[in-house]
Amino acid sequence: MALFVISAPKVGAAPSLSHMVQNELGEQVSLSEFKGKVVYVDFWSSWCGPCRKSFPWMNQMHAKYEQQGLAVVAINLDVELPLALSFLKDFPADFAVRYDPDSEVARRFALKGMPSSFIFNRQGELVQQHTGFNLDKLEMYEQELVELLEAK
Repeated sequence: MALFVISAPKVGAAPSLSHMVQNELGEQVSLSEFKGKVVYVDFWSSWCGPCRKSFPWMNQMHAKYEQQGLAVVAINLDVELPLALSFLKDFPADFAVRYDPDSEVARRFALKGMPSSFIFNRQGELVQQHTGFNLDKLEMYEQELVELLEAK
């Protein structure tokens, strides 16, 4: 499992669904559009090896649990959009993809490595986070989502 340090935690860093990111058209949108759902926020980049393994799993979780209220949101951190688009050609996303080319939101989430995932409950509260993507923990990752989806 490869990890890459983005930056030291910023004072006042606060993972939340209130942050603004870009959509595929370059428009500013709020992560709060997913509030009311269990939200799996994943930060990724085209150079991230473990991200190549996480995308098929996120597609699977999205397909399996979207109807129960799961929203998967992958936030790309590439400065150059063509790098992200090339990655997405090889590893398509059936879920929401957003962009943070200046890493402003990533700094507020105080990422410790890539990929980094953050799970929010239906009330928009951060309840879990993971650094990296470990194939040996897929069952645990899924169970965390199922428990939140069942909590309603």
